[in-house]
Amino acid sequence: MTHRPLFLLTNDDGIHSPGLRAAARAVRDLGDVLVVAPATQQTAMGRSFTGRPDAALEPVPFEVDGHALRAYACEGSPASVVRHGLSVLCRDRRPDLLVSGINYGENVGISIGASGTVGAAMEAAARGIPALAASQQMHPDHFMRHEAQDWSASEHFLRLFARKLLAARLPQDVDLVKLDVPEDATPATPWRLSRLSRQRYFEMVLDDPGLHSRLRDGRITVQVDQAALEPDSDVHALVRERVVAVTPLSLDATSRADFGALREALGD
Repeated sequence: MTHRPLFLLTNDDGIHSPGLRAAARAVRDLGDVLVVAPATQQTAMGRSFTGRPDAALEPVPFEVDGHALRAYACEGSPASVVRHGLSVLCRDRRPDLLVSGINYGENVGISIGASGTVGAAMEAAARGIPALAASQQMHPDHFMRHEAQDWSASEHFLRLFARKLLAARLPQDVDLVKLDVPEDATPATPWRLSRLSRQRYFEMVLDDPGLHSRLRDGRITVQVDQAALEPDSDVHALVRERVVAVTPLSLDATSRADFGALREALGD
């Protein structure tokens, strides 16, 4: 009997996000789909393990194109929900691929440490499960509103790379793959491998940066230093080349510096 893969779908925008349904639509006919997502918006929670202490997985109706999928929501951060879902729902069947997204807004540059989309994928990767974190570029004003979007290009590339990851034997040190789709992409848009840019990319701007300014008064903006932008980076691919950025990520955050040179710099 041919093995039918199991996709575990999650996100950081919450169970009701249209981006999550777009992800389900992209992979639904490739295998079995189990949806386990935060009950509410959890953007920028990173890989934190937070949530209501008495939170539990609650079954929710979840339909895609007339097909009912098994779905659960939980009041917790994306990584917490993935951890709990794997422990409770996947004891007898290990997912073949975790898909996190499709996120409202790109996740590029060194700001990805705050990304709940990437954090959820990291939690699966830390348990040895191949993971794909998918995001669609859009203006920051849309990140929290979940307005209608055209997901067709993102669905195409998510499906493409879901199939690739199911079939591939990834090299050592590739624990998860990050996918960022330009807002004006089509299924014909090229893709390329990219490195994580060292640029911050997202910046918080305060209209009144005084001592008693409030966090909620800040506006998220995109700021790119074009002169210092690395040509092989995810930011360059997305912003300047307008191609799909495919970034392999590692859970090993150890610096790649030469230890001999570092020992010399630190002294005895």
